[in-house]
Amino acid sequence: MIDVLVIGGGNAALCAALTAREGGASVMLLESAPPEWRGGNSIHTRNIRCMHDAPQDVLEDAYPEEEFWQDLLKVTGGITDEHLARTVIRDSSFCRTWMRKHGVHFQPSLAGTLHLSRTNAFFMGGGKALVNAYYRSCERLGIAVRYNAPVDRLEVENGRFIAAWVKGERIAARACVLACGGFESNREWLREAWGQNERGEWPSDNFLIRGTRFNQGVLLKDMMAHGADIIGDPSQSHCVAIDARAPAYDGGICTRVDAVSLGVMVNRDAQRFYDEGEDFWPKRYAIWGRLVAQQPGQIGYCIIDSKAVGRFMPPVFPGVKANSLPELARGLGLPEEAFMATLNAYNAACRIGTFDHTVLDDCHTEGVTPAKTHWARPIDTGPFYGYALRPGITFTYLGLKSNDRAQVYFKGQPSDNLFAAGEISAGNVLGKGYTAGVGMTIGTAFGRIAGFQAAAAIQGRVVPAAYVEEGEHAVA
Repeated sequence: MIDVLVIGGGNAALCAALTAREGGASVMLLESAPPEWRGGNSIHTRNIRCMHDAPQDVLEDAYPEEEFWQDLLKVTGGITDEHLARTVIRDSSFCRTWMRKHGVHFQPSLAGTLHLSRTNAFFMGGGKALVNAYYRSCERLGIAVRYNAPVDRLEVENGRFIAAWVKGERIAARACVLACGGFESNREWLREAWGQNERGEWPSDNFLIRGTRFNQGVLLKDMMAHGADIIGDPSQSHCVAIDARAPAYDGGICTRVDAVSLGVMVNRDAQRFYDEGEDFWPKRYAIWGRLVAQQPGQIGYCIIDSKAVGRFMPPVFPGVKANSLPELARGLGLPEEAFMATLNAYNAACRIGTFDHTVLDDCHTEGVTPAKTHWARPIDTGPFYGYALRPGITFTYLGLKSNDRAQVYFKGQPSDNLFAAGEISAGNVLGKGYTAGVGMTIGTAFGRIAGFQAAAAIQGRVVPAAYVEEGEHAVA
């Protein structure tokens, strides 16, 4: 019988599999996707948010625990478990040594990735290179990997994992780690979660899925049927405003348009609807998908002028370009009169101080609603650009309640052999909101914890919350 069965094929699953193997367990990993699509949403990532008290190779200055915690607290609005969040934060201070051991390389932040050189370590080659490195390490360590292996259901008795079923085949194991993502690719479940709005629209019908099409939430729903404790709001997710021309699935990072904080956002009625300059883009980009989802037709338009060009990561797809604002309105199919009224009111309200997009500057608006609190400059220098944006779902926050040992809860009691990591349990830390790179931090921390704990469980050992540093088990 297998010691540890890991269900999933992305970052958290791979971290769990590798750590369990390092702990002396025999391991099998089940990836629902074919080899060419292995890695889940992790293949679309590019960095990990890391705590550090001093400069570390590719990371500048310092990013201490308390600042990381306050950043997380702010974006979640307090909907987070502080103990679990700090567990993640502390693990991030030393996980990169372990990652390097398994072939992951890092590089300085990319040009245009504002404010991240201090907080986030970038993967050389991106998430695809990270995933490939981990799979090579799995092969080297003798971890059995099966592709095209979607798990249909689990056998669970009294909170204990017994076996998983894959296309009619029963696979038993002494312990199991669930790291199989959320339900963001399940269109019916998204429709159920978001419902119908006051305009009679079904907002989720206009959502684009930034990541894998294989995250259907099958085992999350199965665990709910088994009586597992659930945490999170099904309508909350990592939801980004992305190019409306993006594909239905797997658009990834290249579909993002990072110019919102440098211009204005309007809906299809040409009305502004939120403060574009509320905070730095890495702390606010993941709220804009939800904001656009609440607008008529689930579409918004980012409007900038030439002064903004070169100050953000250039999008892959060019925007609509025009030599005048009325021409831009016509090019975007927006009502010209309303568009000009909105832009004229915004331009007149701008109070220009010292513009500096690297700090919370003093350029703001007065006398217009909503206000723009930073980086407010008139949109008056042609040519002008507009980007149509739709909600892009990365991963959902509804998931399994778990503790600092990554144990899944059933009726308030932790399982002794069933663990969860990654997006399927991220709702314990992310009740809402997002800050750049923290999803990979959560997956790496709890993937490693889950793998360590699963290996300990099959050996009959009970240990407290644990981190894995430089290949050694360091109990915190």
